[in-house]
Amino acid sequence: MHGGYLISGDFKVDPRMPSVVFPAQALVKDDILSIQPLRLADNEYLVLQECASADCREAHIVRVWNAAGATDPAGNSGNRLWIKHENKYFIWLKRFPWQASAISCAQCGIEFSAFRQQSPPLVLIPVGTLAAYNRTALRAAEVAAPVPVESQKHEGSTFVVTFQGGSTVRIKRMHAAGDTSRAEATPSPLPINP
Repeated sequence: MHGGYLISGDFKVDPRMPSVVFPAQALVKDDILSIQPLRLADNEYLVLQECASADCREAHIVRVWNAAGATDPAGNSGNRLWIKHENKYFIWLKRFPWQASAISCAQCGIEFSAFRQQSPPLVLIPVGTLAAYNRTALRAAEVAAPVPVESQKHEGSTFVVTFQGGSTVRIKRMHAAGDTSRAEATPSPLPINP
């Protein structure tokens, strides 16, 4: 407990989906989610998505982190997110081929910073000038499987996940202590065979 919030690292990786981290209990309105990437390579992107359809065959980007930090469609940055509505949320890591990040134009930098907001779950599609310069290299990578989780553990009230390659992320949830509307646990946030 801290400041009226129950702080929890109750997240997990479903063995049937070894690349996806999701809350053991659904996030609800007014929860605060803290996601802190400790080490991301220059070609890695940590993604927080939420289901955009009842069957979760469409998803919406909530926030994306790269080695330089975080951004979302509204331009918000930082590692804390206020959950505005109950939904199925999931976290995963995408790695694009190094040559895609390295080939740049003078005015567009070397990191992707804008992404298509709606896509199937576990698909990240860069948009903008840098993506246009790298369209051929990106086509296969956009739909390739996310990076698998290598290890997971709980450190007190924090869930620590390490992806293959060494990128590490610390995750915790802050839930208002007086709120009894916690949703029931769900077996998986995504369809197993989309």
